[in-house]
Amino acid sequence: MKKFLYLAVAGSALMTAACQPATQSVAPAQTDVVASVPTVEQAKDFLEKSEAEIVELALRGSKIEWINSNFITEDTNWLSAKVGEEFGLLSTRLANEAKQFNELTLPADMARKLDGLKRGSNFPAPDKPGAAAELATIMTELNAAYGQGSFNYKGEELQLGELSKIIANSRDPEELKTVWEGWRTIAPPMQKDYARMVEIVNEGSKELGYADTGVLWKAGYDMPADDFTKEADRLWSQVKPLYDDLHCHVRAKLNDQYGNEIVPLDQPIRADLLGNMWAQSWGNVYDMVKPESDTPTIDITTLLEEAKYDETQMVKVGENFFTSLGFDPLPGTFWERSLFTKPLSRDVVCHASAWDIDDKDDIRIKMCIEKTGEDFKTIHHELGHNFYQRAYKNQPVYYKDGANDGFHEAIGDMIALSITPDYLVKIGLLDASDVPDASADINLLMQQALDKVAFLPFGIMIDKWRWNVFNGEYTPSEYNTGWWELREHYQGVRPPSERPGDAFDPGAKFHIPGNTPYMRYFLAHILQFQFHKAACDIAENTGPLHRCSVYGNKEVGKRFDDMMRMGSSKPWPEALNAFTGTHNMDGSAIIEYFAPLHTYLKEQNKDRNCGW
Repeated sequence: MKKFLYLAVAGSALMTAACQPATQSVAPAQTDVVASVPTVEQAKDFLEKSEAEIVELALRGSKIEWINSNFITEDTNWLSAKVGEEFGLLSTRLANEAKQFNELTLPADMARKLDGLKRGSNFPAPDKPGAAAELATIMTELNAAYGQGSFNYKGEELQLGELSKIIANSRDPEELKTVWEGWRTIAPPMQKDYARMVEIVNEGSKELGYADTGVLWKAGYDMPADDFTKEADRLWSQVKPLYDDLHCHVRAKLNDQYGNEIVPLDQPIRADLLGNMWAQSWGNVYDMVKPESDTPTIDITTLLEEAKYDETQMVKVGENFFTSLGFDPLPGTFWERSLFTKPLSRDVVCHASAWDIDDKDDIRIKMCIEKTGEDFKTIHHELGHNFYQRAYKNQPVYYKDGANDGFHEAIGDMIALSITPDYLVKIGLLDASDVPDASADINLLMQQALDKVAFLPFGIMIDKWRWNVFNGEYTPSEYNTGWWELREHYQGVRPPSERPGDAFDPGAKFHIPGNTPYMRYFLAHILQFQFHKAACDIAENTGPLHRCSVYGNKEVGKRFDDMMRMGSSKPWPEALNAFTGTHNMDGSAIIEYFAPLHTYLKEQNKDRNCGW
């Protein structure tokens, strides 16, 4: 999820935030001149007046950004660019003014708010004429280029959704290669602008006191930047053995399908063969890698079809999960103002997102919903953002955010882990007689692992790449080479053909041109299982973790709400402790969840040559 404004300051849509454009620069700050020896009272006054500015700009701006994402035109792109300029100017000004209180001893709450202001934007513009406008224009154009991207295949101009269906369903390696390469033709024109954007935001980050923008991003995790890098690596080391065994098994099964020429058993897997445009989740190849048995599995897509669910009903079911925990229903405006289906007559950004327009009750989702099991789960994910947003709506604007950005992503995914067979029975999608017994658990866990476990290395490598871009380790001419070095190192995947240095394949993934930090998704995949285990413990679950559903448990909902209402008002370890009873992120829950599958994978791989 992306913000134009502050790492620790909300007040805008989670997906995109901005302000109504102005025809001139932002007016001078409406604050008193800070004396040479500032006082606590002056700092308090500065924070109050800054909050008022942020709230006013964010309300107008989020509406502008909503329009731009739902009506991509030259005019709305222009509006969005002006919005980004105004936010850039505001961010830079408030960050610089906040530094005037650096030597002042302040109460912890005030110091935390000022630290958030000083960190400024994820993409800060330097304090010089024209920089904010140039940055905003580049960011808007990159986002629009992705949203309007298409590839002509067999005489039809296909956009990402249609191309992704081919990647998901085709078993023809030549077709997969053509479509995979075709989508990436949208990216090379982005590279020059992207490189210029990196120059601008690095200059802005240095003005704020950070070595580069990657260091600025890592500063948002309540620990020194180097410590956070080590923390991410520690979490990856916990889950890597499970991923390695999954990779080995999947490669062997794909080899059975395609043969040694297409899938050599001593090399990384071709990225176009894994059922997803970016090989970030592998659920669409389940039919080729599932355990060799006739054990029944549950296909939520089929269940939705049989029940004749429409897109709105799917969202209603997601809402029902949260209300079963004791949360209030979504407001009427949610149903009036959200986007559930792709319009036929205009370009929209279809990437699913949750929006908080007014930091109060105008919450929405924007999705081009497909009636599939994948989107059924995605709806729960996006609603998790909305219920989190509403939980902390009474916090000051500085704290209207997740405890860290991984929390926000983990909330809905934790709920989705409770989409078990028993839950599907309770909501009427599955007959009790069709619930598979424990012998089907390996199949069910395999389906989940192809999405959850397969994602983990992709989740960590995206920002590893950007950190290397920001610190200069990868120059523009090395962007693509560095991208594939990391993808091979972490994921064990390779492109289907040699990629030119100027291909800029990173630009074919939304979060790069959309400028959304990605480490949050890696952390979320750790935290969602940690949250799930804590919730199941609260619910006094006695069965295996992967069979636990907390649907309808009000005590879980109360404890969950206690954590969410904190927003980012306290360091994330305190919020984590409020729900889980520990201050440390921990990958052991995901290992426990998939333990039966991991045992199966080790048995399957015992005579295979794993690794790459």
